[in-house]
Amino acid sequence: MRIAIVGGGPAGLYFAALIKQLDPTHVVTVWERNAPDDTFGFGVVFSDETLGSIEGADPVVHKLMEERFAQWTDIDMHIDGHSLTVGGQGFAAMGRRELLEILQQRAAESGVEINFRTEAPDVDSLRVDFDLVIAADGANSKVRTQLADAFEPSLDRRRNKYIWLGTDLVFEAFQFFVIQTEWGTMQVHGYPYSAEGSTFIVEMHEDVWRAAGFDATATQEFPPGVSDEYAVTRIQEIFSDALDGHRVLTNNSKWLNFTTVRNGSWYDGNVVLLGDAAHTAHFSIGSGTKLAMEDALALAACLHEHPSVAEALAAYEAERKPVVESTQRAAQASLEWFENIGLYAGQDPDQFCFNLLTRSRRITFENLRERDPKFAHRIEARFAHNNGHDQTPAMFQPVRIGDLELANRIVVAPMDMYSATDGMANDFHLTHLGSKALGGAGLVMTEMVCVSAEGRITPGCTGLYRDDQRDAYARIVDFVHGNSRAKIGVQLGHSGRKGSTKLMWEGIDQPLDAGNWEVIAPSRLPYGPGCHVPREADEADLRKVVDDFVAAARRAVEAGFDLVEVHAAHGYLLSSFLSPLANHRTDGYGGSLENRLRFPLEVFDAVRATVPPSIPVTVRISAHDWLPGGNTDDDAVGIARAFVDHGAAAVHVSSGQVAKEERPAYGRSYQTPFADKIRAGVAAEAGARVIAVGAISSYDDVNSILLAGRADLCALGRTHLYNPHWTLHAAAEQEFRGEGATWPPQFAAGRRRPPTSRTDKVPPRLSLLRSSAADRVHQRWRPRRDLAVTVS
Repeated sequence: MRIAIVGGGPAGLYFAALIKQLDPTHVVTVWERNAPDDTFGFGVVFSDETLGSIEGADPVVHKLMEERFAQWTDIDMHIDGHSLTVGGQGFAAMGRRELLEILQQRAAESGVEINFRTEAPDVDSLRVDFDLVIAADGANSKVRTQLADAFEPSLDRRRNKYIWLGTDLVFEAFQFFVIQTEWGTMQVHGYPYSAEGSTFIVEMHEDVWRAAGFDATATQEFPPGVSDEYAVTRIQEIFSDALDGHRVLTNNSKWLNFTTVRNGSWYDGNVVLLGDAAHTAHFSIGSGTKLAMEDALALAACLHEHPSVAEALAAYEAERKPVVESTQRAAQASLEWFENIGLYAGQDPDQFCFNLLTRSRRITFENLRERDPKFAHRIEARFAHNNGHDQTPAMFQPVRIGDLELANRIVVAPMDMYSATDGMANDFHLTHLGSKALGGAGLVMTEMVCVSAEGRITPGCTGLYRDDQRDAYARIVDFVHGNSRAKIGVQLGHSGRKGSTKLMWEGIDQPLDAGNWEVIAPSRLPYGPGCHVPREADEADLRKVVDDFVAAARRAVEAGFDLVEVHAAHGYLLSSFLSPLANHRTDGYGGSLENRLRFPLEVFDAVRATVPPSIPVTVRISAHDWLPGGNTDDDAVGIARAFVDHGAAAVHVSSGQVAKEERPAYGRSYQTPFADKIRAGVAAEAGARVIAVGAISSYDDVNSILLAGRADLCALGRTHLYNPHWTLHAAAEQEFRGEGATWPPQFAAGRRRPPTSRTDKVPPRLSLLRSSAADRVHQRWRPRRDLAVTVS
């Protein structure tokens, strides 16, 4: 093939060298507009996994890289005078310039033609003259821009400011410096890349950046290669302690806003995107060059394995896109954490450090315990101390919601079962909720219990709009109280425009074929195509809804429920008042967030006034609408604050389901950052609890969320459908026995984890001398100067 590569960075050069080695008859041409020794930035970091792939694909390149690596295992965190180190992580870094020199040399040796200081021909002519055109021209790709209709790029410019610098201070490990200044929180990401220098990235929120006066050069145009010397001078002063008398180094260093690049498609005909042209991931998880070189590996392999370019490019996208999207989700969580870092200024330093380490959700408590047991023990002990209890797994620490004490921090999330007749809970609900209580959860929540017949979602929903329905639920409450240590809460709600629909398994959100009832909403807008068009609720409707909530709350108390939750999430009536997507009213209940809150707060106030003070009243909200023009997590903070100010003892933080065309960013624990933001911004100071929910399924994730202070409790739904005894099994797997995980006496014989394999195997001793665990966990970068590679 004749292959054209636009861009001579790591992705383009590495691919060129690999494809020529796979088939020397390929004719490969690279165009790079910069000189061979032009490179911006300082160091690049690699994971063990990526290095293993490079070694397998090209041992020569790997050996040359390995000879230049700075390697270490520690992360040092310095938080306003407090320092903490965690080990066992494993890093390898090298100078970016050296990496490019290796790849340039390898490509040239392989017969690749490289045109430096040369702009590539127009992509339209390239795709005619060449069999394959590779756009490896970076995050600001001209090729991607020219073919935007085909690639469908999305560019998300973030609000933090950062500047990429270096220093002649050689760090011994990865460094995080977080300082509280008179202008706000600032942070440094630093790591060594050679025996002579380290990368030194300064980052802060744009508001902090302006307050500190860094915007003095905002209107100044810096030519390529010229750095913002004013910023450098200020940074040298502000971070003088971190620099310890050493110099700040520059290389085209100027303030930037990180842009996350995504593309709907990665190829168009015979043109394909590679590296940053296809995707970017925030530098805080160190994945840019790593992802680019992994792309090159995959693309070269796919081209070699498939008979046509079209098949190869389809295979390349299918292989790489899911991996990249997973990395981007982690990077998004990380960058958002740093954007909101000021929220955590009041955290205990140990908890802050654990929060920082687990911010992307890729590192968990169990990961850290494996890598650095002493650090993990310290974090767990500090959490127990701060909560006034003996050290146990965080999930089994008791917790109070208002005056209600729970044995542990696990909640069975509300899940609609659609199995009632005429609103009556029955034996199915007894079995469903009773089994979860016997399974060890601290709090079991009912499904959304409807406050009126017309407020049901489906004909199979339960209600508390009649006294016989109260009595049916009282039977379930009595069973839970009589056979477990669990508490049981009721969730009260009104379906709004999502009512009068089929059972979930018959057609979710689809109107009933017969027996429909009229549905109301804040505005005459359907939930989605094919859904009911609701009637706009008038004042009489709203007063009836308030009365219905009050009557249902009174029956809930009479039934013996320990907690009452007002459902203001998932696009049901109260949620639709909160969302600008569903609420287009022009009266006092629409418009501003303050107005959109008015009716949901009227309902909440009425419920709170009905329920005795000893019974906590909580609220569930959707923290993000997942559509342009809808509520975001910033709005959610204001919504949560309003409910807490009105007496909510806890905020149960979910998201979405407000409009059918939503586009959630699903992933493990994907809603937890919303809970984190609400807890840090509102609830912790007010004494209210925060419940995280959404794709939380392992005890490791639960413990990690709690230890980091992202939530006070975790609600698990589908996980409990899979395993009603999930909480007790989690205790067995962690070898925990105590008050937080009480087995029913009838089940006590099963509290030991069953054996799953042979236990009589004794592993052989394979060494005469063993290094200490500390030696293996903590390795620092302390190079010999006489072996140092000079960096200009």
